[in-house]
Amino acid sequence: MAPERPVLTARHPWAYPLRVEQLRLARRLRDRRAGTRFARTLRADDRLPVVVARHGSILRRRLGATDPRLQETKIVNLRLAASSLDGLVVGPGETVSFWDRVGAPSARRGFREGIVLFGAEARTGTGGGLCQMANLLYWLALHTPLTVVERHHHGFDPFPDDRRILPFGTGASVFYNYVDLRLRNDTDATFQLDVWLTQRDLRGRVRADRELALAYHVYEVDHRFERDGEAVVRCNEVWRRAVDRTTGRVVADERLMANRARVAYRVDPALAEAGAGHDPGRAA
Repeated sequence: MAPERPVLTARHPWAYPLRVEQLRLARRLRDRRAGTRFARTLRADDRLPVVVARHGSILRRRLGATDPRLQETKIVNLRLAASSLDGLVVGPGETVSFWDRVGAPSARRGFREGIVLFGAEARTGTGGGLCQMANLLYWLALHTPLTVVERHHHGFDPFPDDRRILPFGTGASVFYNYVDLRLRNDTDATFQLDVWLTQRDLRGRVRADRELALAYHVYEVDHRFERDGEAVVRCNEVWRRAVDRTTGRVVADERLMANRARVAYRVDPALAEAGAGHDPGRAA
């Protein structure tokens, strides 16, 4: 997803590419000064023994009136990204950076045109569809003790649900290289990513070198549509419950986020005006 354009570049579109390059350079310099230890060791044939979290997401979904062929080019992009993430080992103190692993999504590297969310609209762009990979990694991370140190989300809801199973608002948007997803291992355990594609799904697992003390359950509350003037907004809260694996005791129950996003598709007026759509406890 491309971030929304600042006012200056919206008025002067020619300045936008210059601003993007400035932000990309600034990110590289910040990382160099910070001395961030990025996770870069791939062990494709040596997997850690304990599966901590797993999830899969459907590759082909109806996305409004967008060209279905863009779903196929998205799959090409996801396969390229998966090849740089599958088997990644995350040791204590190391940080997973989506873009440090995937790299620039250029046509020269084989990336294809796909759907990108630019500001408040869906367009096509090279590397489009990689947000699905970021969504998967973020959802997996929420079910582990990994620390989410950077995550961005879409400021609007672009498409109606099509076989959604995750709480609304739990995605992660990425735009090379300064809109990133970063996960840091602040524990003394070692983790590893499994990422692969089947004919139907994008799938992922997080592994660890030992059994962990806690299990995590992510759920939403107070899901609803509201009218805001002429617009409709979609709202919910996303919570995470930590449970002791041995005793079953809940040791923490925290609100992760409160979402409020403008809807870009038609919603039944009665549903929005009545404040209906409440769907307590939907989770995966």
